[in-house]
Parts: sequence; structure tokens; C-alpha cells
Amino acid sequence: MTGQVTAAEVEAVARECIAVVDSELNALAAPAFEPTLHADPSGALDGVPFAIKDSGPVASGVPFSLGSRSITAARSPVDSTIMVRFREAGLVTLAQTTAPEYGLSFATESKRYGATRNPWNLDRGVGGSSGGAAALVAAGAVPLAHANDAGGSIRIPASSCGLVGLKPSRGRTPSGPLVGEAGFGLTVEFAVSRTVRDSALLLDCVSAHAPGEKYSMPTPLSRFVDAPTTDPGRLRIGVTTAAAPGSFTDPQVTRATVMCGELLEWIGHELDERGPTLATSDLLEAEMLAVYSSGAAILSLPHRPDEALLEAVSRQVLRETASAGVVDVERALAAQNRVTRGVADFFSHHDLLLTPTMAVLPLAIGALDYDDPDCTVRQWLQRLLEVSPFVSAFNISGNPAISIPLAQSREGLPIGVQLVAAPGREDLLLAVAAQLEQAAPWSDRLPLIYAD
Repeated sequence: MTGQVTAAEVEAVARECIAVVDSELNALAAPAFEPTLHADPSGALDGVPFAIKDSGPVASGVPFSLGSRSITAARSPVDSTIMVRFREAGLVTLAQTTAPEYGLSFATESKRYGATRNPWNLDRGVGGSSGGAAALVAAGAVPLAHANDAGGSIRIPASSCGLVGLKPSRGRTPSGPLVGEAGFGLTVEFAVSRTVRDSALLLDCVSAHAPGEKYSMPTPLSRFVDAPTTDPGRLRIGVTTAAAPGSFTDPQVTRATVMCGELLEWIGHELDERGPTLATSDLLEAEMLAVYSSGAAILSLPHRPDEALLEAVSRQVLRETASAGVVDVERALAAQNRVTRGVADFFSHHDLLLTPTMAVLPLAIGALDYDDPDCTVRQWLQRLLEVSPFVSAFNISGNPAISIPLAQSREGLPIGVQLVAAPGREDLLLAVAAQLEQAAPWSDRLPLIYAD
């Protein structure tokens, strides 16, 4: 903080910006908080406007619905551990953002909230499940917003909205006591931002550490986005634009990924046209762990949700979870092990992997119908894999991955590319993302709806 403006002045402007952009985007799950949620004024990010996601019991006393009409009058009894870290960092939490029902869609379009719209094109969606967060950040209302990712829910909205979306390594950010502990390790808590530096600074603040101990990173990850320490040396980077033989990737997305590879070679890295060898069937089966986890959390509530108020795929999730047995879970865990081994084998010979984030451009509103009564859970997961077959593998394996907004389509829509590193190597991920941001900056690109 330079002292040129006060925290109160920043908050007032942020509140005005949120109100203006939300009237177009429908990104808020409820009216803005009044007053803001308490934070530590000595935190490294003191006074920075922030929003949390309607993804469960995040902040003490704050209502949540997980985007569902079936959950009413539910409030978190305590702060989640990630919320404790947000408060310690000094973030000024102003609002709660929209999410699809139970967070199980790449479209933030629920029966409870309606569609959240993309600030680049109001006929397009924002991705999911952290769609409201991405819409607010992309529109310039807040610089950072809470997001989480069990199968792409940070990176897909980041790609759709032209943002930086970092999914940290499994265990890098804290979970619990009520949110994020389940999910068989697939769910990671973090945020979306507009710059690599902002994501690195926030990660320094919220990385898992002992209770009561702040900022214990022996080497702050934010140093890896600073010149001259940005240079990670010559790295071997695999690149693929097709997750499986015959899978479809939009030609504009392919071109953006190839362009990124050329840029990495120009910077000085070595490229290898190869990616992990993974079976689509294993990705589908392993992602059932996230489904079982979500379903079990809802079924364990004191009052089971009224099925008449659920969207169709959610009803299927509860039914399939209730009927699942030990053999079903073991089958999914075995698939998780196969995916993890395949990813680990790739990173025994490579430093990073480059892929598209999404196989397609940001989807039109209504392109994904979560309320389709004829859709089984596995059919729904297959639809999500068609949107992006590139993201869920790294929830399953626990690797860190980042989506950066390196390109735009002919229509002016954002295109994200994904970088993946070995577990715990956020330093390489952030350093190379910072190199790309410096070589092909995106800060001058602003969407149609922007709080200027």
C-alpha cells in the first residue's frame, strides 16, 4: 500500500463497480455484504477487495446454497481454513459469487440464480463452477476472487473470461474443517486473478502452514515472477492439443496453443510434441470420486433436499451416490491410480506440459443443460470432457496447473492455454507463466463490460 488512497476509498469504489457490472452479468449470489467480513489490517493484502464463492460453508455466519434451490437457511457455523487465510491476508470480502448447482458444471447457469454472463460477450457463458468469481474479476470489479477446482472449476472460468486461473498442487492450500476435506483429494481451494503476480502473492499468503503461523513459505513463490529471478533455465516442455485420438479441439484453440509453444521456444525452452498417455475411461471413472463426494455431503445434511427442487443431474448424483458401494469407490480409486501413474511417468521426462485449457471457445448460454432428465452422471461427465479433456487429469493426479489468457479468437473471445508442472513445482509454473505474460502481455485487453 502506498498511502495514495485509503482502504475505505478502495472499498467504496469496489462496491460501486460490483453493483454496476452485476446488473449486466448476474454474478452475485446475494446482495453485497454490509459490512464487509472482518480481516486482519496487518495482512500483506490489506484493503484489497475480494469475493467468496457460494460453494458451501466458507465463512462463519454467511448463508450458502451451493447454487441450489433445495438448500435454504443454511449458514456456515465456522470459517473454513482457507477463509481464515483470506482474513489473515487482509482481503476485504465484499460479496458472494454465483456457482452452478453443487458445482458440477462448466456452465454457471442454475435454476436458483439464472445464467451468469460473460463480460466479453453477454451471449456467452463464464464457465464453471467458479463462474461468478471469474465474471467479477474479468469485469474489473475486484482484482481477486475465491474459487475452487475439483475437475477444472478454476481453470475453465479463467479461460472463458480471460483470466489467470491457478490450481495449486494437492495439499498446497488448506482445506477443512467443513469444505474441501472430502473429494478424495480432487478439490483444491484458491482464486482467480488478472495477473500472474497477483496469483503468486495470494498463494504466498494462503499456502498451508501450521495454525497461527503466517507466510511460512521458505522461498516466497512471488519471487519467481520477478525479473531477473523469473528465468528458470532451459526447460523441457511437452505439448499436446489433442487429449485422445479423434478428440475435437477448435482450430482457433489449437492455433493459440501452437503459438504459445512457438513463444516458449523463442524464450529458449525445448519443446517435445508429447503428452501423458491417459485413457478417457479412466478420467471419467476417477471423476466419479468428486461426484460421490458431493453426493455424500448433501446426503449427510440433517434434512435431505427436496428432489423436486433439484436439477435433473443433481437428482442423478444423489441416486447414484446412494446406490454406490465399496466396489464402485474402489473402481474409481483404481482409475485415479492409473491416471496418477501416467501423469507421473510423463513428468519423469519433462519439466512442464502445455495444452489448451478448453477444447472449444467460451460456450453460448444454454449450451450445457444440467437439468436434462435423460442424462446419467457418466453421460454428464462425458459432456464436460468434450468441453475440456485437458483439465481433470491434474485434479486426479494432484499436479499444479495454470490457465493463462494468452490469445483471443477472431470473435474477440478469450482463449486460455494451460501449463502443468510436477507436484510442488509452482515455482516453475509461475516463472514460465510470468515469462509468457511479459512476452505477450494481456493487460491491455478489456472486455465489453468493464468497471472503468
